[in-house]
Amino acid sequence: MTILQELRARAASRPAHIVLSEGHDPRIVAGALEATRAGVARITLVGPQAEVQDLLAKAGASTSDDIAIQDPATSALTAEVAQRYFDLRKHKGIREDYAAEQARDVLVFAAMMIRNGHADGTVGGAVHTTSDTVRAALQVIGKAKDAPLVSSFFLMALPEGHASGRRTLTFGDCGLVIDPDANELAAIAAASAASHQKLLGEVPKVALLSFSTMGSAKHPSVTKVAEAARILKDTHPDLASDGEMQFDAAFVPSVGASKAPGSAVAGHANVMIFPNLDAGNIGYKIAQRIGGAEAIGPVLQGLNKPANDLSRGCDAEDVLNMIAVTVLQANASDG
Repeated sequence: MTILQELRARAASRPAHIVLSEGHDPRIVAGALEATRAGVARITLVGPQAEVQDLLAKAGASTSDDIAIQDPATSALTAEVAQRYFDLRKHKGIREDYAAEQARDVLVFAAMMIRNGHADGTVGGAVHTTSDTVRAALQVIGKAKDAPLVSSFFLMALPEGHASGRRTLTFGDCGLVIDPDANELAAIAAASAASHQKLLGEVPKVALLSFSTMGSAKHPSVTKVAEAARILKDTHPDLASDGEMQFDAAFVPSVGASKAPGSAVAGHANVMIFPNLDAGNIGYKIAQRIGGAEAIGPVLQGLNKPANDLSRGCDAEDVLNMIAVTVLQANASDG
């Protein structure tokens, strides 16, 4: 069983209710059908009723495929969504007519279903940009009180039989925070380590990445990563972490032993923290397109309840995998 099959099986052991905000997209519909038939989740599709029903029919859905549809134009929940959105955002000076208009936005509608307790998590981003998807989640679901910031990570499932013997890595932040300072970078590292342990059941070993290993180069960007590593050790002394560190020193045991002798993380890291979004986005796409890793994400962390973003280049299997991850996040937040 591959790691992704394992994640789906774990989700199926305790399925949650997941809302997909882009029910008008064929990939979302196909992924929803796969998730339903695998028992991974109970699904609600948000979108125009007739269009979603037509896509379901074309995808081969039958009456046994128990998928709900919510059309913001006609739903009994729309008035509640509009009122709650107005109450939530009126301090920003919005008017009730604007709130009513926003209630018909599929991203806002789906996020408000989560906030109002009608479902456990939401997934979008196959059609909408990351900025639109994340904005709706932040405005409606909100940041968790104990989270310093909202960030993201990718689960990178390595090809079966990878020479390293590894199956999965966590990469953060590759999708959201553009240029974190040292404190933010340490917070991203701590959150990514916690996500890694919750989703994969592995003890996290965190490497804060740079073009320098343990002072081999001097530059303000290196100083930032080294400071983040110090903050992380101070705030999370029980977490195995180290840095600053080059990727080869973090990943390859022989290189780690040479470049960072005595480090418990070097050569064995499974959580890789990139210094900024440039490095993270480039890094995960190289691992995906050249290295053959499957990238699941960006998975958001630091929200009150699970809301996740798909790549606009996703396919139905990506949708299925993200649904499974969102179910596992919802279960973890329930304790």
